[in-house]
Order: sequence, then C-alpha cells, then structure tokens
Amino acid sequence: MPANRSRWAPALLVLAVFGGVFGTRALTEPNNDFRFSIMGDRTGGATPQIYGRVWREIDLLHPDFVINVGDTIEGGGDQVAETQWKELRPVWERYSHYPLYFTPGNHDIFSDTSRQLYEKETQRPPYYSFDYQEAHFTVLDNSRTNDLSEEQLAFLEKDLEANKSKNPKFIFFHKPYWIVQLKLGVDMPLHRIAKKHGVEHIISGHGHQFVRIVRDGIAYMEVGSSGGQMRAALERGHGFQEGRFYHHVWGRVKGRKVHLTVKEIDGVKGAGRMFNAEDWDENGPKFEVADPAINQDPAT
Repeated sequence: MPANRSRWAPALLVLAVFGGVFGTRALTEPNNDFRFSIMGDRTGGATPQIYGRVWREIDLLHPDFVINVGDTIEGGGDQVAETQWKELRPVWERYSHYPLYFTPGNHDIFSDTSRQLYEKETQRPPYYSFDYQEAHFTVLDNSRTNDLSEEQLAFLEKDLEANKSKNPKFIFFHKPYWIVQLKLGVDMPLHRIAKKHGVEHIISGHGHQFVRIVRDGIAYMEVGSSGGQMRAALERGHGFQEGRFYHHVWGRVKGRKVHLTVKEIDGVKGAGRMFNAEDWDENGPKFEVADPAINQDPAT
C-alpha cells in the first residue's frame, strides 16, 4: 500500500494543483447573466421621433434595465424645467416595467433648483452606485463642472474600494472630458483610480458623437445621440464616419465578459447599421461604413 501511494503521488499532486486552480476560478467567476440598454442624449435640440423610436426598439429587446448618459430635458432655466419633466412622465409610465437609471447632464442640472427637481423627477440622486447581479455601476455628476471634482473622485475611490469584489465595473458620467486628455497623454486621476480598481468601462455622453478610446485595458466610450440634434454633421453627408449618427447601445454581461453592440437609428428603411463597439477605435470605424456586414458570410 505505501508503494502504491508513492507511485500515484505525483499524479495526485497534479490533480490537486489543477483542481485547486480551476476550483478557485469557478468560485471567483461572477454569476452574471443579464442585458441592459444605454441611451444617449435626448436633448441639445430634441428630435422627439428619434427618442420615441429608440424606446420602441429597446422595448422589443427586453433589457433587464436601462441607463442613460444625461441630458434628458432641454433645460434653459428654472422656470421651464418642471414643465419639461412633466411632458416626459408618459414615457416613464409607458416603460415603467424597466428599471431606469439616470445620469445627470448639463441640460438637466444647471442650478440648485434644477438639481432638486432632477432628484424629484428621476428618483435618483445626482451621484450614486448600484449593483446588478454581481456587476457594479457608479454614476457620477459633472453636470456643472468641466471635469470630475475632487468630491466626485473621492466618492468614486471610496465606492470602488467598498465594492472591490464586484465584476465587471462600469463608471458613468455626462461630459467626456477624457477625450482630449487621453489623446494628449495627460495623467488623469480618473484613469489611475479606474485602473487601480479594475474598472474596464467608462461611459459618457454630451457630444452627440460616438467615440471609443482604449487605454490600459479600459474602454472609454462616448455614447452619441438618442434624440439630440446633429443636423450640421448629417447635412455634410459623412456623419457616420465621424460618429455622428442616432443610436443606442445594447449591453450583454455574461460572467465577467461584457459585449456592447451599437445600434444605429435611421428613418430610411434598411439604413440602420449595427456593429460591435470594439470595431470602432479613436480613429473611427474599422469596417466598411456603407455596410458593416458586406464582408460577412452568414450561415443563413
């Protein structure tokens, strides 16, 4: 018996090592399996037909929840903001079966009064975080600043530290000040915090333009317009190439893997394009813009 035990010892050791490795991986893989939709700006010159169509498409996809990137109302003054929120209540009621998470934009919060109104209408504070299954989402507020304030960065650091076991992690805020800073190679506190805590997705709005830049494994993405006007770019005839096209984003989270699909909205039959977010880099689309599927050979 001792001889047999000695003969099988190496094999048992290998099994124990590999079993421990795979067992640990199984235990640490987050138990995620959900879908969500990301809506771009509605305003900055609203196009109601586009916003309505985005919601209809989202409703057909049946996400587990919806999150936006800000600029829900047009704003323009405390005296008109309440009426603008009131006009949107039928939309919230029609799609109330989807949890809706708001991100404050500069059209939504521009004064102390508008901030109070925002909280009342959205039932969300200007900055907060939430979990969905084992994923973590942090929503920040730079509606009245050009970047993220020290207060916001401190909140982010504390929030991510408290949720270090969650995966994957997303950060949302409205103004994409990171575009210029990343291209210039500026050392951003936001990037250092995100990298330290394993954040892989930082998502903004504001510019009515789809932008995607990856640094150190962190995908920064500006979701463009889900209703805010882009007339000048469209009239030039090359809006898509510049990232200026109406769209929303469909997110799929399985375990720790995140897959984002960008869905173009267009009134012309057959003109709406879909593409994987990773097929777009800081230089624009990496595919034939006339038809992203032109080189594909589908099975059916």
